[in-house]
Amino acid sequence: MPFDSRAQQNLNARSTCRIVTLLGYRFAVSRILEFFVRRVTIEGYSMAPTYLPGERLTAFRRWRRIHEGDVVVVRDPRNPSRWLLKRCVDRVGSLLDLRGDNAQASTDSRDFGLVPTRDVIYIVLASR
Repeated sequence: MPFDSRAQQNLNARSTCRIVTLLGYRFAVSRILEFFVRRVTIEGYSMAPTYLPGERLTAFRRWRRIHEGDVVVVRDPRNPSRWLLKRCVDRVGSLLDLRGDNAQASTDSRDFGLVPTRDVIYIVLASR
Protein backbone atom coordinates (compact mmCIF):
# COMPACT_ATOMS: atom_id res chain seq x y z
CA MET A 1 0.00 0.00 0.00
CA PRO A 2 2.68 2.60 0.84
CA PHE A 3 4.20 2.10 -2.60
CA ASP A 4 0.88 2.85 -4.32
CA SER A 5 0.48 5.95 -2.18
CA ARG A 6 3.94 7.25 -3.15
CA ALA A 7 3.31 6.49 -6.80
CA GLN A 8 0.01 8.36 -6.64
CA GLN A 9 1.70 11.36 -4.97
CA ASN A 10 4.38 11.32 -7.66
CA LEU A 11 1.73 11.24 -10.39
CA ASN A 12 -0.18 14.09 -8.74
CA ALA A 13 2.99 16.19 -8.43
CA ARG A 14 3.89 15.64 -12.10
CA SER A 15 0.34 16.48 -13.21
CA THR A 16 0.34 19.65 -11.13
CA CYS A 17 3.73 20.62 -12.56
CA ARG A 18 2.44 20.12 -16.13
CA ILE A 19 -0.66 22.21 -15.44
CA VAL A 20 1.42 25.04 -13.94
CA THR A 21 3.79 24.88 -16.93
CA LEU A 22 0.92 25.00 -19.43
CA LEU A 23 -0.65 27.95 -17.61
CA GLY A 24 2.71 29.71 -17.65
CA TYR A 25 3.07 29.16 -21.39
CA ARG A 26 -0.47 30.34 -22.01
CA PHE A 27 0.16 33.50 -19.97
CA ALA A 28 3.43 34.18 -21.82
CA VAL A 29 1.82 33.67 -25.23
CA SER A 30 -1.09 35.95 -24.34
CA ARG A 31 1.32 38.69 -23.18
CA ILE A 32 3.31 38.38 -26.41
CA LEU A 33 0.14 38.55 -28.52
CA GLU A 34 -1.08 41.54 -26.51
CA PHE A 35 2.18 43.32 -27.38
CA PHE A 36 1.60 42.82 -31.12
CA VAL A 37 -2.19 42.87 -31.39
CA ARG A 38 -4.57 45.22 -29.60
CA ARG A 39 -8.36 45.26 -29.55
CA VAL A 40 -9.66 48.83 -29.66
CA THR A 41 -13.18 49.95 -28.79
CA ILE A 42 -14.31 53.27 -30.25
CA GLU A 43 -15.47 55.71 -27.55
CA GLY A 44 -16.28 58.95 -29.37
CA TYR A 45 -17.41 60.44 -32.65
CA SER A 46 -14.06 61.80 -33.88
CA MET A 47 -13.77 59.06 -36.53
CA ALA A 48 -17.46 59.03 -37.56
CA PRO A 49 -18.88 58.02 -39.95
CA THR A 50 -16.04 55.53 -40.60
CA TYR A 51 -15.99 54.19 -37.03
CA LEU A 52 -18.81 54.66 -34.52
CA PRO A 53 -18.84 54.42 -30.70
CA GLY A 54 -18.90 50.82 -29.49
CA GLU A 55 -17.34 49.45 -32.66
CA ARG A 56 -14.37 47.14 -32.06
CA LEU A 57 -11.22 47.23 -34.18
CA THR A 58 -8.08 45.13 -34.39
CA ALA A 59 -4.83 47.07 -34.40
CA PHE A 60 -1.35 45.63 -34.98
CA ARG A 61 1.91 46.97 -33.62
CA ARG A 62 3.51 49.20 -36.23
CA TRP A 63 5.83 47.13 -38.38
CA ARG A 64 6.00 49.31 -41.47
CA ARG A 65 6.11 52.93 -42.56
CA ILE A 66 2.90 54.90 -42.00
CA HIS A 67 1.15 55.88 -45.25
CA GLU A 68 -1.38 58.61 -45.93
CA GLY A 69 -4.81 57.16 -45.26
CA ASP A 70 -3.65 54.74 -42.56
CA VAL A 71 -5.70 54.71 -39.36
CA VAL A 72 -3.36 54.60 -36.39
CA VAL A 73 -3.40 54.37 -32.61
CA VAL A 74 -1.22 56.91 -30.82
CA ARG A 75 -0.96 58.22 -27.27
CA ASP A 76 -2.46 61.67 -26.82
CA PRO A 77 0.54 64.07 -26.86
CA ARG A 78 -1.15 66.16 -24.15
CA ASN A 79 -2.25 63.24 -21.95
CA PRO A 80 -0.13 60.07 -22.44
CA SER A 81 -2.55 57.91 -20.43
CA ARG A 82 -5.15 58.44 -23.18
CA TRP A 83 -5.11 56.65 -26.55
CA LEU A 84 -6.26 58.30 -29.79
CA LEU A 85 -7.44 56.74 -33.04
CA LYS A 86 -6.65 59.02 -36.00
CA ARG A 87 -6.08 58.95 -39.74
CA CYS A 88 -2.74 60.01 -41.23
CA VAL A 89 -3.54 62.71 -43.78
CA ASP A 90 0.01 63.88 -44.52
CA ARG A 91 3.68 63.17 -43.86
CA VAL A 92 6.24 65.89 -43.37
CA GLY A 93 9.53 64.06 -43.07
CA SER A 94 9.27 62.00 -39.90
CA LEU A 95 6.21 63.93 -38.68
CA LEU A 96 2.59 62.97 -39.27
CA ASP A 97 -0.52 65.10 -39.63
CA LEU A 98 -3.16 63.04 -37.81
CA ARG A 99 -6.81 63.96 -38.11
CA GLY A 100 -10.17 62.58 -37.12
CA ASP A 101 -12.67 61.87 -39.90
CA ASN A 102 -15.21 64.11 -38.13
CA ALA A 103 -13.51 67.52 -37.81
CA GLN A 104 -16.16 68.97 -35.46
CA ALA A 105 -15.73 66.19 -32.89
CA SER A 106 -12.01 65.54 -33.21
CA THR A 107 -9.00 66.56 -31.17
CA ASP A 108 -6.11 66.04 -33.56
CA SER A 109 -3.01 67.61 -35.15
CA ARG A 110 -4.91 70.88 -35.59
CA ASP A 111 -4.91 71.08 -31.77
CA PHE A 112 -1.62 69.44 -30.73
CA GLY A 113 0.51 69.74 -33.87
CA LEU A 114 2.32 67.16 -35.96
CA VAL A 115 3.18 63.84 -34.31
CA PRO A 116 6.54 62.04 -34.67
CA THR A 117 6.24 58.75 -36.54
CA ARG A 118 7.90 56.93 -33.62
CA ASP A 119 4.87 57.82 -31.45
CA VAL A 120 2.52 55.69 -33.56
CA ILE A 121 2.15 52.41 -31.71
CA TYR A 122 -0.48 50.51 -33.73
CA ILE A 123 -1.96 50.46 -37.24
CA VAL A 124 -5.62 49.49 -37.64
CA LEU A 125 -6.11 46.80 -40.27
CA ALA A 126 -9.50 45.31 -39.48
CA SER A 127 -12.75 46.10 -37.79
CA ARG A 128 -14.58 43.67 -35.51
